[in-house]
Amino acid sequence: MTAVIDARHSCWSYDDPRPFDEFTRGFLGAGLSAGARVWYIPGRVGDAVTDWLHAQAAASARPDTVRVVAPENAYAAVDPALQVDAWAAAADDALAAGFTGLRVVADVTDLVRTDEQREAFARYEWAIGRFLRTAPVRGVCAYDRRELGDRVVAGLACLHEVVHGGGVTFRLHSGPTPAVAVLDGEVDQTAEELFAAALGHTDLEPVGGEVTVDADGLRFIDHRSMLVLERYAQSRHLTAVVRTRLGTAARLAGLLDLSHVRVELGP
Repeated sequence: MTAVIDARHSCWSYDDPRPFDEFTRGFLGAGLSAGARVWYIPGRVGDAVTDWLHAQAAASARPDTVRVVAPENAYAAVDPALQVDAWAAAADDALAAGFTGLRVVADVTDLVRTDEQREAFARYEWAIGRFLRTAPVRGVCAYDRRELGDRVVAGLACLHEVVHGGGVTFRLHSGPTPAVAVLDGEVDQTAEELFAAALGHTDLEPVGGEVTVDADGLRFIDHRSMLVLERYAQSRHLTAVVRTRLGTAARLAGLLDLSHVRVELGP
C-alpha cells in the first residue's frame, strides 16, 4: 500500500469498498497534513468518505481545502488533451490559493461502461500519467471490479505507475518525455493481448525514428510479447529501443531476428 501512496499516478481496483475507503481517507488525509488541496470524486459507494471529508472541511480554517465533485463534472468530456488541461488548471488554482499541490482520488467506474468510453479513458490514462510525473499532483484512479469485471479493469490498470488489485502482471506507463514509455513487471503469454492493447493506447512520439522503452523494472518477457512489440513498432514505422537488465530480452530479440526492436542491456 505504501507504493500506492507514494506514486504519482496509481490505480486501485476493488470488490470490497471498505479497504478502498480506508485507503482513501489515509491518502487524502496525508495530503491535508502536507498542505495540499484534496479532491474526491466518489462512485456509487463513496458516502463514508464523503461524510468524512465534509467533517474535515468543517473543522478546517479553510473550507476550500476539500472538494467533493461528481464524476460527470470532473470529467465533462474524456478528451485526453482537454482533460489534462483541466487538471493542470486545477493544480494551478490550488497553488495560487496557497496550497502545496493537489491530491485526487477518483472512482471512475461509471465513466468506462462502454467500449468507446474505455478506449477514450485508456488514452487519457496514458496522457495524465505523463502530466503527473512533474505536476504538483498525486492521483488515484479507482475501478469497481464487481461492476466492470477483471478483464476491463486490467486493461486500464496496467497503464498506471502502481497498481493495487486486479491481477495485473505488468505496467506500461508514460516516461519523462513523449518518446519514452516505462515497462515494469512480467509480460508472459497470459498478458499478450493486454500488452498489445496497452501499446495501442500510447501516443509515443519518436525522436530520430526511435522510441525508448525503459524496461529497467522488467522481470520477464516471453517471445510472444517481443513479437507484439515488433508489430507495434513496425505498424508505426519506428524502432523501439528496449533498455533493460534482462538478458533474456536481448537473446529473444536476436533469436527472433527482430527488425524494429533493439535491446540495449544495462548494468
